[in-house]
Amino acid sequence: MQETPQQYVQRVLGYLEGSAPVDVLSTTPRKVAALIKGVTKKKLGKRPAPESWSVTEILAHLADVELVQGFRIRLILGANGVAIQGFDQDAWARYSEYAKHDPALSIEAWKVNRERNLRLLKGLPREMWNNYGMHSERGKETVSRITEMMAGHDLNHLKAIRRILKGA
Repeated sequence: MQETPQQYVQRVLGYLEGSAPVDVLSTTPRKVAALIKGVTKKKLGKRPAPESWSVTEILAHLADVELVQGFRIRLILGANGVAIQGFDQDAWARYSEYAKHDPALSIEAWKVNRERNLRLLKGLPREMWNNYGMHSERGKETVSRITEMMAGHDLNHLKAIRRILKGA
């Protein structure tokens, strides 16, 4: 059974367990890079199950999501209350052929865009963290909530990468 948008939010935010979102965002790309260092492309490309993503696919997804979330934050900062469109991550994985992506390039794209997003977030005046967009599936999301979701999303995939590499 597929989870609802509200269940997804609850699950992803649960990974934070009191961690500061910006701290998580600052460290996760390095943690993932350290985990995959020296791992062969073949091993990174192996799916743990037919319906599950490989590490290679997760890395491509993280790079794409970083672009999406950075764009959403910038939209919100430019037009408080703006509509935010959801997307089908599985469709993106299929048409972008995540399985064929170079893991090193995905990590690099993720790191570069993450640094840009962190620079933006760290420079935001406190009151702008309350600016929001109306997500097509989840409703009102502030810059603060998006940042929490990004951090929880990172931790979710960090856990998945560890599990995949341990079992592969």
